[in-house]
Amino acid sequence: MFKGISSAFRIKELRNKIFITVAILLLYRFGAYLPAPGVPFARMLQAFQEASAGSGAVAVLNLFSGGALSRVSVFSLGIMPYITAQIILQMFQAVIPSLGELAKEGESGQRKITQYTRYLTVVLALVNAIGYYFLFKSYGISFSNLGFPEYIEAFIIVGVLLVGAMIIMWLGEVITQRGVGNGMSLIIFANIMAGLPSALTSSVNTSTFGMVTTLVTLLVILAIIPIIIFIERGQRRIPVQYAKRVMGRRIMGGQSTYLPIKVNTAGVVPIIFASALLYMPAQVAVFFPRVDWIQAFANSLSTGWVNWVLSVVLIVFFAYFYTAMVFNPDETADQLKKAGGFVPGVRPGGATAAYIKDVLDHITLPGALFMAAIAVIPSIMFRFTGNTLLQAFGGTSVLIMVGVAMDTISQLESQLKMHNYEGLFH
Repeated sequence: MFKGISSAFRIKELRNKIFITVAILLLYRFGAYLPAPGVPFARMLQAFQEASAGSGAVAVLNLFSGGALSRVSVFSLGIMPYITAQIILQMFQAVIPSLGELAKEGESGQRKITQYTRYLTVVLALVNAIGYYFLFKSYGISFSNLGFPEYIEAFIIVGVLLVGAMIIMWLGEVITQRGVGNGMSLIIFANIMAGLPSALTSSVNTSTFGMVTTLVTLLVILAIIPIIIFIERGQRRIPVQYAKRVMGRRIMGGQSTYLPIKVNTAGVVPIIFASALLYMPAQVAVFFPRVDWIQAFANSLSTGWVNWVLSVVLIVFFAYFYTAMVFNPDETADQLKKAGGFVPGVRPGGATAAYIKDVLDHITLPGALFMAAIAVIPSIMFRFTGNTLLQAFGGTSVLIMVGVAMDTISQLESQLKMHNYEGLFH
């Protein structure tokens, strides 16, 4: 592994990509600590924590912002508006034919969809920024240090939060285009890791047996990671045989190979999308901080048995939904037919497409249920134990972190092999 890392830093192009990724993540974390203008830095964290202690919805939003929300920082909105916009656009591709055709036009179509995603992100970020302003005011956080009338004060704070969300979106896209890994996923990864030290400290100080409970929880989490990796790497290999073809004096084809289908084709996307949808009511609830039934509804979707049931349903749904978007059995069967390939015992064309779809449906379900179980069980354990480590570093967090780490490592390995180096683990 160390040999692979040293090889990565010997390649100038890859070294620059790594430095860009690390620098942007550090810049993002700096913005998460940079308070909005006019906020008394010494008092705002305590005021927010005291007011939001009973709100599970706000606590979850704070977790996914990497603590930026509780600091009333310029990056309080986090990456959620961008993720929500992506979810909406991807679902629209399945129900709006013109948008679906645009997605199939290759790079030019993807550029247009990306542009639509940015516009929608601006709209969602503006709505969230207005809601967060009222949320801060309801918690007694004063922006009076600005010395302006209240309407100008509101305009400045909403503007700062909106610009912050735009910067986060830009930082994520720069990582994706010029760095290593997926920018959106890496920002979520950084947010989760940022909360780990405080979660460990809180777990030691508040648990019944302190250090022992924390160590046991960490050991269980570390034991689960290899199982997650095993499922993530798991494949169903469909045998493929290529017919022999005579081209002049040469005989082409005739070899046997396989079509690999991952058990978890969608990766961590179902977890991220399900979390974003479940926390959307919490984002709406910030507009009505004094309306008890709205707060209760948002809290029920953010924590508790309703959250657990909906998490399982949404994770399974998005696993099938995203798999259907990234893997088309009809196109795969058509490509095999054109290349002279066939699945032994299955007729080429429609029958092959139906066979691949059946295999895909059968292996997607156990993979989705496994992800759902890993995501929900720690939340149930937190409900009964109150261990904050399970809340901040539970199943959803571990799944996202392991998935993002594996995706980033895969990209590093592919870059190394392009430059004739061995991978990270050879």
